[in-house]
Amino acid sequence: MKSDIQIARAAQKRPIAEIAAKLGMGPADFLPYGHDKAKLTHEFVAGLTGRPQGRLVLVTAINPTPAGEGKTTTTVGLGDALNRIGKRATICIREASLGPNFGMKGGAAGGGMAQIVPMEEMNLHFTGDFHAVTSAHNLLAAMIDNHIHWGNALRIDPRRVTWRRVIDMNDRALRDMVIAMGGPSNGYPRESGFDITVASEVMAILCLATDLEDLQARLGRIVIGLSFEKTPVTAADIGAAGAMTVLLREALQPNLVQTLENNPALVHGGPFANIAHGCNSVMATRAALALSDYVVTEAGFGADLGAEKFLDIKCRLAGLAPDAVVLVATVRALKMNGGVARADLAAEDVAALTRGCANLGRHIENLHGFGLPVVVAINHFTTDTDAEIQALHDYCARHHVKAVLCRHWAEGGAGAEELARAVVAHAESGAAQFAPIYPDDMTLWDKIQTVCKRIYRADHVEAPPAVRAQLDSWQAEGYGHLPVCMAKTQYSFSADPAARGAPEGFTIPLREVRLSAGAGFVVAICGEIMTMPGLPREPAALRIGLDAEGRIEGLF
Repeated sequence: MKSDIQIARAAQKRPIAEIAAKLGMGPADFLPYGHDKAKLTHEFVAGLTGRPQGRLVLVTAINPTPAGEGKTTTTVGLGDALNRIGKRATICIREASLGPNFGMKGGAAGGGMAQIVPMEEMNLHFTGDFHAVTSAHNLLAAMIDNHIHWGNALRIDPRRVTWRRVIDMNDRALRDMVIAMGGPSNGYPRESGFDITVASEVMAILCLATDLEDLQARLGRIVIGLSFEKTPVTAADIGAAGAMTVLLREALQPNLVQTLENNPALVHGGPFANIAHGCNSVMATRAALALSDYVVTEAGFGADLGAEKFLDIKCRLAGLAPDAVVLVATVRALKMNGGVARADLAAEDVAALTRGCANLGRHIENLHGFGLPVVVAINHFTTDTDAEIQALHDYCARHHVKAVLCRHWAEGGAGAEELARAVVAHAESGAAQFAPIYPDDMTLWDKIQTVCKRIYRADHVEAPPAVRAQLDSWQAEGYGHLPVCMAKTQYSFSADPAARGAPEGFTIPLREVRLSAGAGFVVAICGEIMTMPGLPREPAALRIGLDAEGRIEGLF
């Protein structure tokens, strides 16, 4: 059996100009990055305003398990299948972070015969967008410390500087530190640290900005800390927004690549899904909707995190409304939710599958609560038995949703044609009545409680007095209209990653809140979530290298 990277390396890619032509683009509309990837120009994207919009399909999944779900693989397979049945479809996904690639999670280009290529470049430096975000973020950090060093005209309180530095790599040693040691010439010592680049507010801003002007305005609104008088200090006050925008000028342009079946894909932006809002860029999604009959996009991790943020943050801020949702599940993952150990997943266990379906059912209920029609995609594994598949079909039927067995990993778009037809039937029926689950004018605290109780099914949200006071302060300062971005473990509805299935009657511990005024949301950090991951005991980097012919191996 060939690995994902071997399949991707054997792909018969078409010149990127041919892929652009499928979207009605001419040579002046894109900037080639080699032969197989390009960026849409700012001028071309601006010219799409006012065009008729295609239909938007969101792909999400049950809570992730080590057994695998295949959300990105399903996204790619569905996009290829829609093109096979005569719909002009474009795929929109995020770029991959180097940290997870060399850590544990791996890449983000799909798998098997449902991949986006060039896979190696996509999972490594790609077009340099992440490096631009890292540079822009750290430029602001340097300018803050430089301002304090040269007289501190803004009276920034070094103890209350909240803007940390970032790097696109998992490195636990950088989480907390004291900077500017070594004497007066090195600045004023203070506590700080690093987050991973995909957790940066600059990354979230890149993905929510609508154009360069909006990008610069959002960057200027970033709150970097407080003055001695405890008033907010912004990036605009520091004078950094213009230079940051210059660094991000090309990064803001969506990246065009292709699937193994030579269908167009826009891969752009990469905010973390359990820390930030976890969606590809608004610019890419809007451009795709103006160029296609169907746009297939995905949200990060399980529907309780990714889909909720996509619907309550991205759709709210960008004026988007999905026409249908695909909820991805596997027999293996559902059995794991039902209590089966990973080593025993190959054995048939209909009872465990049925128990684990509670996780699937909770996600179905939540998505229906947003007013959206749902199709369940059963991502097929060779160990699935007929009895298990039938039990899953029966469960979905009882929940009034259609379940479709999909073989896109092995067969590409041909293995997802039934799914594509089911999605088209829902999308073209007009059944979607999308609405976020809370209004803008609800208080920040009530928004947090709404998500925790309505989506997670928590009984209680526990927050220290200082966190409640901070939320009240932001409410009074005019930030109360912002949506909330929940940072929570992706493995469970609760804050306990070991609580699989559909737990109830628990408390969500709200540890910290952060204001992302430029991005336009408030981050609520729950449980043990960290904004700088560490590497596992045996990181993927141990298996990545070059073969005798100088080709990359070990990526997945």
